[in-house]
Amino acid sequence: MRSEPITSPQNPKIKEALSLGWKSDIRRDKGLFLVEGRREVERCLGAGFRARTLFRCPELLPPEDFADIERLASPNPACRCFEVPRPLYERMAYRGGTEGIIAEVEWREPGLEDIPCTPGSSTAPLIVVLESVEKPGNLGAVLRSADAAGADAVIVCDPRTDLYNPNLIRASVGAVFTVPTVCCSSKQAIEWLKTNNIQILTAQLQDSSLYYDRDMTGPTAIVMGTEATGLTGLWREAADAHIRIPMLGVEDSLNVSVSAAILLFEAVRQRTSSCFSLDF
Repeated sequence: MRSEPITSPQNPKIKEALSLGWKSDIRRDKGLFLVEGRREVERCLGAGFRARTLFRCPELLPPEDFADIERLASPNPACRCFEVPRPLYERMAYRGGTEGIIAEVEWREPGLEDIPCTPGSSTAPLIVVLESVEKPGNLGAVLRSADAAGADAVIVCDPRTDLYNPNLIRASVGAVFTVPTVCCSSKQAIEWLKTNNIQILTAQLQDSSLYYDRDMTGPTAIVMGTEATGLTGLWREAADAHIRIPMLGVEDSLNVSVSAAILLFEAVRQRTSSCFSLDF
């Protein structure tokens, strides 16, 4: 892939990249978003996303280290590569320490029909559902936990941030590309879950039982809302069971990403308990 040099911050490609990093409406209008960092870019392209443009800083990412990214970008012959000097790269980068690579990637928005959920499969689906979570960092952290727990998908209902916000990508460490992530309405999600016979467990304080007393070995969706307002009545009524994490101090709730990790790994524990033995 031939690289073209850019040295001026007034170059139209640089201006476009800057706008994509900061403005959600421009990302949606152009159907493009930015991914920074070698690990994140490799995970993004490895998941089948198409790079439109690559910006490489030779001082930070030498050609031999760029080879894998170049190979992953090769399915799109129209992808262009630009070399930028370090001062300009640092101006473009949304955060520090991104190893000299920024990719401009084509937007992709999967639907519920893209979630792997085969009736009668020996592996019971494990789904995370988030209602109206607005902080990109929280959503990114949930995605990271979902990836670690081997969850089949994350469904974001009535989203208040776009999936390709730079803070979300950073917090997820690229897991937004490795875990099928779908945005839809709560009504659509409930209908899909019930059609696929996936039990709905809502995390809430009221009228609930302890999370570890609920069987999660079958097809399961763990549903959480915002820390400020919790879940809406629509989810509470649709639930097969209400679960809670015991709070032994003065606080009555945890950060949504922490709660997600606890509940996900309880499902993992239940599903893998037969594989472990306590041999001391």
